[in-house]
Amino acid sequence: MLLEICANSYQSAINAQNAGANRIELCSELSLGGITPSYGLIKQVIENISIPVFILIRPRSGNFIYTDTEFEIIKKDIEFCKKVGCSGIVTGVLSENGNIDIKRTKALFELAKPLDFTFHRAFDCVANPEDSIKALKEIGVKRILSSGLKPTAIEGIELLIKLKEIGGKNLNIMPGSGVNHSNISIFKKKGFTEIHTSASKVIQQKSFFPEFETIPQTVSDPETIKSLIKQLNNA
Repeated sequence: MLLEICANSYQSAINAQNAGANRIELCSELSLGGITPSYGLIKQVIENISIPVFILIRPRSGNFIYTDTEFEIIKKDIEFCKKVGCSGIVTGVLSENGNIDIKRTKALFELAKPLDFTFHRAFDCVANPEDSIKALKEIGVKRILSSGLKPTAIEGIELLIKLKEIGGKNLNIMPGSGVNHSNISIFKKKGFTEIHTSASKVIQQKSFFPEFETIPQTVSDPETIKSLIKQLNNA
């Protein structure tokens, strides 16, 4: 089973690689659900990491319904990722009726080529997951990151299993959210081939400016990642 670590910083990315992770999804601001990392962070990671690096392309926090200007920003970020040598991008666009925005998703899918393309957890906001996965499959999307429309993947595992059956060999379902050492082996036993987690811990820091430090800083923890890999090897 392939282990993808959601890395929120350069240190998290280095920790993930050194601990034996197979792939990185690079983002910023995990506390907001993740947004597009800076160009500088992307380049620093790409230049120093040997495992595949996927970049989260999400121009802001909040919902996944974007203005024309925001959509242009998404496209520019994808073009940058292609230029600097990223292995893939992770994004998602919805329409106001709670469905996949097929036109825009197809445009991003085509623009991203030849990069790998993951439709992210915007999928967990769709009104009809079965119709949505069929629509993404028709576009040519090869991977969906999802928690099965529940807060955690273990809570949504029954739907994830059903989606995996619909996706078949051409569309991979990658469970994510709340994946840890106590449940990761369950997903492997259910036949999933990729899994996603941040494996993060809070960094203890001395407080200098409390008004700006309301959200703790986290980092992907190498010992947690090693524990996850051990669980997968023993499953």
